[in-house]
Amino acid sequence: REITSVYATGANRGASFFAEAGDVDTAAVLLRLDDETLATVSLTRYNGAGYDVRLEALGSDGNAIVGLDDRAPLTSVEPDHSPSPYPPYAGFMERFRAAYADELAAFIEVATGQLDNPCPPVDALEAFYVAEACELSRRESRAVEVAEVRR
Repeated sequence: REITSVYATGANRGASFFAEAGDVDTAAVLLRLDDETLATVSLTRYNGAGYDVRLEALGSDGNAIVGLDDRAPLTSVEPDHSPSPYPPYAGFMERFRAAYADELAAFIEVATGQLDNPCPPVDALEAFYVAEACELSRRESRAVEVAEVRR
C-alpha cells in the first residue's frame, strides 16, 4: 500500500545535541495508507534495556513480527514468564551485522548485473517523500499529505 498522509510529533528528553541540531530523540508517527489503513511508528534513541528494532503488523486475520528473537530487550511482567538467558543487543552494529553483510553482497550483485535492483530509485524517492512529509508534519504540528512534498 502507498502512504498518503502522515502526522508526526517528537520530543527531546535526553542529550541536548539532538535539539541543538533541530532533531528529536523520541517520536511517534501516524501513517494513513491509500486504502484508509492506519499504521503507527514509534521510536526513541534511548532504551536502557538494550537495542530494540522490530516491526509488528497486527490485523483482523492475525499478526506478524519481524525482529523478535531471544535477544530482543523485552521484559514481561507476567509472573510465570522466564526472562531470556541471552543478553540484549548492545547497538546497531551488533544487531544488524548480518543484514549489512547481506546488503553489501546484494549491492555487488546489482552493480555487476547479476541481480535486478530490489529497490529502484523511484521507490527510494517515494521513501524520501514520506520522510520529508514526516519532518514537515513534526515541525508544523499538523497532518501532511505526501503529495504536498512532491511538488
